[in-house]
Formats: sequence, structure tokens, C-alpha cells
Amino acid sequence: MTENIAKRLKTASKNTLKSLAMIAPMILAVIGLVGLFEIFITPEMIHSLFHDAVIHDTLIGTLAGAVSVGQPFLSYIIGGELLKEGVSFYAVTAFILSYVTLGVIQLPLEFSIFGMRFAVIRNLLSILFAILISWTTVYTIHLIERIFA
Repeated sequence: MTENIAKRLKTASKNTLKSLAMIAPMILAVIGLVGLFEIFITPEMIHSLFHDAVIHDTLIGTLAGAVSVGQPFLSYIIGGELLKEGVSFYAVTAFILSYVTLGVIQLPLEFSIFGMRFAVIRNLLSILFAILISWTTVYTIHLIERIFA
């Protein structure tokens, strides 16, 4: 019995180390991305884009997310950095939603695979829903804050 547990523990340890080895480059890339974000994108640049106007910030956040390329989980890290810089929830939620659902850079590939009509309709709906969901999310957060304040 003890031999079986030791064998399973050894197998689990090997699998864990393999998984960690596969994930390590991505973790390092994320840390590097955050570092680059802090160096090359100054707070002044961010504040010049966002003006604490709901519609303006939501549209800029949606546009920024739409033209960004990367793994979806990176949008949360970038969104967190934007929040640290004082960017509104409207802009950050719109950014995260459009980062994940829109793909302006990938449009030519999407045209060739799904057809132009489908790709255009999907992206237009994604823009609309990114804006509506970001407004609804922030409104819900404000409601919850009022209820529990």
C-alpha cells in the first residue's frame, strides 16, 4: 500500500514539474509585459486618453481592446494596471471585454474562414455588447456598493 502511494506521489511530482516547466515561460512573459507596460506607457499617456467621461472612456477602452492582441488572461493584468493608474471601471471593463471578444487584427483570417458577412456581424455585435455589458457591470458594482455601504 505504501509503495503504491509513493509511486503515485512520484508520478504526480513529475507531472507537476512538467506543467510548471511549460507554464514558466508564460509567467515570465507576463512579468516582462507588466514591466514594459510600466516603462513605455507613462501615466501621462494614459490620462491623456481617458477623461472620466462615461461614453468617451468606454469607447476608447473598447477600441484599445479591439486592436490589442494576446492571450485573454493578459487582459486582466493590463486592466489591473489601468485601474492602478486611475482609469475608470467603464474603460477597463470595455477593454477586457473587447480584448477577449473582438479581433480587428485577426479579421482577414476570420473573413477567410467564416466569410465576410459573418465576421462583420460578429464583430459589430461584439462591439455593441462590450459597451452594453461594461455599462451594466459598472452600474451593478455601484448598486452593490450602495446596498452594502
